[in-house]
Amino acid sequence: MNLDNFLNILKIDSSSGKERRLAEYCAYGFATCKSVSEIYEVGDGTLNVYLKWGNPRIVFCTHLDTVPPYIPPKVESLPDGDVKISGRGSCDAKGQIFSMYNACLELENEGYTDFGLLLVSGEETGSKGARTVDSQIPGGEYLVVGEPTDSKMVTAGKGTKAFSVSIKGRSAHSGYPEHGDSAVMRFVDFMNRLAEVRFPEDPVLGKTTYNVGELESPNSQNILSDRLTFRIYFRTTFASDEAVCRVMADFADDNIEVKAFGGDTPSQYMTLDGFETKTVAFGNDAPHINNFSHKMLCGPGSILVAHTDDEHILLSDLRRAKDNYVTIYKRLVGRKAGK
Repeated sequence: MNLDNFLNILKIDSSSGKERRLAEYCAYGFATCKSVSEIYEVGDGTLNVYLKWGNPRIVFCTHLDTVPPYIPPKVESLPDGDVKISGRGSCDAKGQIFSMYNACLELENEGYTDFGLLLVSGEETGSKGARTVDSQIPGGEYLVVGEPTDSKMVTAGKGTKAFSVSIKGRSAHSGYPEHGDSAVMRFVDFMNRLAEVRFPEDPVLGKTTYNVGELESPNSQNILSDRLTFRIYFRTTFASDEAVCRVMADFADDNIEVKAFGGDTPSQYMTLDGFETKTVAFGNDAPHINNFSHKMLCGPGSILVAHTDDEHILLSDLRRAKDNYVTIYKRLVGRKAGK
């Protein structure tokens, strides 16, 4: 594995919305004399890239975009002889790109065909690239999606549901709050009510969780807020996915506007004997790509460092992941179609 090639990928700022340059780098820089590169416009200025060897039955897939801000790569030699590579995307998901690409090179060198590498845009902002895949490529039998799973195969993953919420109030001098209606206090009531909701606990995926972001109220400190907006993002389970939508719809009234704006459903994934397994609480592109008979989720790195200032991966993890992808291919290629 050529570490310089990985560093070249990491040096490209592919923060969501900016991943076109990385897509072009991979489309042209990854091509071999035995592969074909296809480039597809997603419609928002970003690209999907599909490198294929023959007529793919098994496709490795991960995403091109990373969560901002961009953090340049850094390499550190460790006392045990391993190498730590830090920087944005090292774990999520350029580590997957690098491992999958090197697996493809190894398979090519061993004379295998009928596999592909699909790199999609926009996973971190709603999987827009993945949502266009069904209309761009014919699909196949097996889709192996790369995310940071500690190189374990995922049995099931939580879904996501996102909502934008706008709360109306009435401004007034803060010394006389009885003459107004604070949108901030309505927000506090909203969150307290939500905290009292008991979503069913799933025997496989556990509890439903949520997070508030993009919280904004433009009032000055001495004026009651007349408007507050935020987004709320749920991690749903098989037991709670529909319930979350019902609860949020019930929270809407004359002063609270709730709009659903995306998400996916909890999913089960195919696994292979001999691999460690786990469940995950994060979303990915797999639920939005539907023209494959079977889907798997497996990749190097830890989700606990993804999206953080300490995002990193070990060179040994990348090598292990490459070997895992080669093994997965060889195990799957020996299966009969449809099994």
